Amino acid sequence: MNGRHDHDTCKSDALAMAEQLAQNRGEKLTKLRRRVLEIVLESHRPMGAYDVLGALARDGTKPAPPTVYRALDFLRAQGFVHRIDSRNAFAACFAPDRPHRSHFLLCRVCGQAAEIDDDALDSALAGASDRAGFTAESETVEITGLCAECRNDSSTIAIGAW
Repeated sequence: MNGRHDHDTCKSDALAMAEQLAQNRGEKLTKLRRRVLEIVLESHRPMGAYDVLGALARDGTKPAPPTVYRALDFLRAQGFVHRIDSRNAFAACFAPDRPHRSHFLLCRVCGQAAEIDDDALDSALAGASDRAGFTAESETVEITGLCAECRNDSSTIAIGAW
């Protein structure tokens, strides 16, 4: 959601990191798993399993849906993708080398997703859980609104505004 973002570099860096982490963990980043990760990395929009299947079909590969779901489950378990529940989709993780919470800014107009990396937000949510005596087992925060580009486009402001 930022015009200064070098997506090709972040994509190649994330793919190289995933390959290294999988090797270090004794896991196999098979050809299909790698390609599924590449497909998800190619966009900053969350992708559903059937979007991935469509991209694979354009490549000339036609795996069965359960095969793609298993690949996505593997990638999620390894921290290479996050699940965006509200969209029944997956977004690439650009920091799979460190444990972190799953927080996203989701543009309701263009569909982009930006992962939030904010220690203060992490601390605030952990503190709220602690004060409630609650033990979080998983966490995804989804904030829907307008990215800077869509916000600056006056034709999108009234669409679905609260």
